Amino acid sequence: MEQQKVIFSDQLQSTINQAIADCPHDRLFVLTDETTSRLCLPVIAGYESMAGVYPIVISATDQHKNLESLSHVWSELQQHGATRHSLLVNLGGGMVTDLGGFAASTFKRGLHFINIPTTLLAMVDASVGGKTGINFGGLKNEIGVFRNADSVILDTTFLKTLDRENLLSGYAEMLKHALIDCEDHWAEILGNLEHLECIDYLEKLTVLVARSVAVKQRIVTEDPTERGLRKALNLGHTAGHAFESLALERTPILHGYAVAYGLVVELYLSHMKTGFPADRLRQTVQFIKQHYGRMTITCDDYPQLLQLMRHDKKNVGADINFTLLGGIGDIRINQTATDDEIQEALDFYREY
Repeated sequence: MEQQKVIFSDQLQSTINQAIADCPHDRLFVLTDETTSRLCLPVIAGYESMAGVYPIVISATDQHKNLESLSHVWSELQQHGATRHSLLVNLGGGMVTDLGGFAASTFKRGLHFINIPTTLLAMVDASVGGKTGINFGGLKNEIGVFRNADSVILDTTFLKTLDRENLLSGYAEMLKHALIDCEDHWAEILGNLEHLECIDYLEKLTVLVARSVAVKQRIVTEDPTERGLRKALNLGHTAGHAFESLALERTPILHGYAVAYGLVVELYLSHMKTGFPADRLRQTVQFIKQHYGRMTITCDDYPQLLQLMRHDKKNVGADINFTLLGGIGDIRINQTATDDEIQEALDFYREY
């Protein structure tokens, strides 16, 4: 899989016009959810390249990243004349780019698609890297394929539509990227969150987004189908996806919040098992506690959380597979932990 074409844009109209022109097509479709249909589609609907576009709208939030929504997209493509030479533009957050990428990858064995992420989380994570898919059977991203978008267009002006909670959700993935990168990147992330409070934060945030995307692109280019190094991007996600799946049965939480909580668990495991420094653990956990709070769990939830972790796609046999750190930037993939060790880490999470 070739390196994905990621375009940082400050001239959205010309960038989109060129990206669509670079994908010859017989029909053009745009996928949004109910929120981005209202807030973001009007921004681009009048562009010359969008003439004749057919809009497909799905319900918002990760609860709807499911087979029903996917079937709706397939049906809309089929009923409105899509062929394998058609083009789908995915305009939205990670739910839209994940599901839209999977729909495009599978309809008539694959049509071209462009991702235009409109959330911070989608910009730094979901829309980049070639992972597509849906949730299934109560499990996150259970069904999907690896396939790159023809291009990914990043324009941080879309972030003006986001509330603080959604900005923080994306910032958690940026924290993860910094932890697997280097000390100065980690310090930059911990020290720049106040820019989210400023009216002129976009310029600084664009720089941080570019650095975060560069970390992911470097890893994905080396290991596109997650045979080795790409598992580094799983830091915080084995526990995080378990938190997120548990929350789907109660009060759903944003993906980035689940990752933040997963980072607390997995950095504690890293401290116990691979020597992650206590001071870096304390500083990172304090940052998460201050800005993300905590999802309430009890000891009674441990068996279900462990069971959800056992469903992680990167597991081998009965072992639960983690990405841990020996230090910031010192990546240790394919680490396992016993149930007792994981429960101790969950105790730490509850008490931090």
